[in-house]
This record gives sequence, structure tokens and C-alpha cells, in this order.
Amino acid sequence: MYDPLEAPSTEPAGPTAAPPALVARAAAAGSGEAAAMSRKRLQQLVDSLGRSAKHFNKNEVECLIKVFDALVAKSSNRFAAVGFDRNSFRDTLHSAFGMTDDMIMDRVFRTFDRDNDSCISVVEWVEGLSVFLRGTLEEKIKYCFEVYDLNGDGYISKEEMFQMLKNSLLKQPSEEDPDEGIKDLVDIALKKMDYDHDGKLSFMDFEKAVRDENLLLEAFGPCLPDIKSSMAFEQKTFQETRKL
Repeated sequence: MYDPLEAPSTEPAGPTAAPPALVARAAAAGSGEAAAMSRKRLQQLVDSLGRSAKHFNKNEVECLIKVFDALVAKSSNRFAAVGFDRNSFRDTLHSAFGMTDDMIMDRVFRTFDRDNDSCISVVEWVEGLSVFLRGTLEEKIKYCFEVYDLNGDGYISKEEMFQMLKNSLLKQPSEEDPDEGIKDLVDIALKKMDYDHDGKLSFMDFEKAVRDENLLLEAFGPCLPDIKSSMAFEQKTFQETRKL
């Protein structure tokens, strides 16, 4: 019996009725183009950062970009499409470099975040790590000074020293007022580092003090990675990431 539902259509196919194989090939070509574009953008970024983050070679820059993408993909922050927010970055500082001081981690975030948009982009990540992991003494002096200059006025004041030392030193149970001990430490630091005797540290004071005695670089709190965690991070990033 003739069934109209099984009869072949006599109407011409519409413009959207492309054969499935053709649609699949077009989709594959589109994804291939997207991958090529993505690869091109990555290469441009690697070339650019290879110049600005001068302590890393291009292979290392590419590894750091991959780590950045992986960490950002895992995070659920509001900037996840473009970078780290404060909490995601602090989690990374804690897990990768063992940092625990909230105030210092917040200051490291602000120092990495060059454009002050509360988000660390891939460029800020790679350029920041260039100094953080492999910076020259001059670069690290500048970086530490920025971390310690809490209000960004170009000086480390007695109040800022007190705040950082109080925050970073372990609280020792004793009958004495702990604030008095911290005030004594501030006075000792000023005596040793305040060359122009104006009661605060300028960048020139800080630089001269650190050049005379390198141990003073992190005088007001640990804001750089120790050698062990730095080497572990580099080994994991630059050896394991290359295998991906």
C-alpha cells in the first residue's frame, strides 16, 4: 500500500540542508582554523614575553603560560576568563611557594598587578615571576621596597615597619607587651638603614642598606620564595610542562 510518509520528497532541498559529511568537514576546518589562530596568538605572546620577561627563554615562557592557563581554568573567580583574582593568586603563592603571611601575600599580589585592575593577567604573571624567581639584586630590591611601601608614597614609614613586623613575627606568650619588642626592632632597623636620619626609609636608604648587607632584603617579611621552593616550582613547571 502507498504510504505518503514514506514517499520521497519532490521538493528541492533548502539552503540549510547540507549533507552531514559536508557539515562535519566544515566544522573540522573551523576548529582547525581556531586552533591555528590560538597557536598564532600563543606564539605572539611568547615572542613578546620573551623580550619583556628577560630572565626566561621562550620555551620557559610557553611553559609558564600553560601553567597560568591550567591554574585559571581550575579557579572559579570572577576574572577566570582573563586571569587570577586576589584569592586565586594567594592560593598559588601558598601552594607553590609556602607563603602564609596574608598581608605579605596581598602586597605581592599588588606588586604583580601592575595596572591595578585587581586581576593578574598572563603578562603580569610571567613578568612578575621573572623578578620573583630570577631577578637581579637590583630588581629584587625594587620589588621588596614596593611590597613594604604599603601606601605607595615612596617611603617605608615607622608605622608600616611596625605593622609588617607585628604581622609576620610569631606571637610569643609572655608578660611583656609584645608591641614594645616590635617597636625596639623598628628602632634597630631605622638605626641600621635610615642613612639620612629622617625617621623613614627612602628607596635610596633601602637600596644602600641591602647592598651593604644582603640579608636585609627581606627585613620586614618574607616576600620572595626560598631557594628550595623556587627550584621545585621551576623543575615542575619547566620539565613536566614540556611533556604535555
